[in-house]
Amino acid sequence: MNISSYSREELTSGLKRAKKNRKIPAAPVRILFSPTRINSENIEDVFRIYSGISKDDFDTVIIVESHPGSAEKKLPMPSFKSVETPLGEVFANDKLRNDFCDEDDDFFINDDAFDDEVCLYDQLMVLQCALEDFTVLSIQITDENSFIVKELAFALEEILSARNALIVFCCDLDESHSYELADLMSFYENENVSGLMNILNSGESSIRGVGSFMTGLLVAKKWNLKISFVSDESEAGTNLISGFAEMQRQPIFG
Repeated sequence: MNISSYSREELTSGLKRAKKNRKIPAAPVRILFSPTRINSENIEDVFRIYSGISKDDFDTVIIVESHPGSAEKKLPMPSFKSVETPLGEVFANDKLRNDFCDEDDDFFINDDAFDDEVCLYDQLMVLQCALEDFTVLSIQITDENSFIVKELAFALEEILSARNALIVFCCDLDESHSYELADLMSFYENENVSGLMNILNSGESSIRGVGSFMTGLLVAKKWNLKISFVSDESEAGTNLISGFAEMQRQPIFG
């Protein structure tokens, strides 16, 4: 059963259940790592991922996904004014889209990579139940090399640092590849960007959406966020890199 088979009531109920079971207190979440496709096999993990946000936390959501080889432009953003899901209409943030175009030459408003394979629709249905009102920006990575990934990460860091925006990075890693995640997180914790980029450029990563995931790591590190994966909990999901990145609480002295 895919995401479009769920009603608003089912999605809302699942989010409420996950929020009730969430560890308290929770720190503010800025980044989500969500599966590229949402279905009955991973929906409970998705509820846990999205349970860290509340109705009025964000007014804009940026959904980043890898779509290698789908277009000539490196970082295309679809031109839609709004997008429709079974739960209703969501408007694009046109001003933010133009801000990214002004930031670097590799950002384009272009529909070549916007097809039936995009992850945008899956995420939007959950977001429509998790947030009260928001606009959306969709970014596809069509060239997963280190230069493009670092360029995208820098633009996200700079443009969104002071904005009320949530970033959703779409990516998957099968549970049989736990060794790869361990290596990646070792590089992340040790601020070894070269190690991360070597894995990216090797073309041998098992991650679906590796460019999206690497971009998320770079932004999370720049913002000093703490990354948690739902697979770290007792009820491990099938996607090892489903999770979230939240603000780190500062110790209180005195």
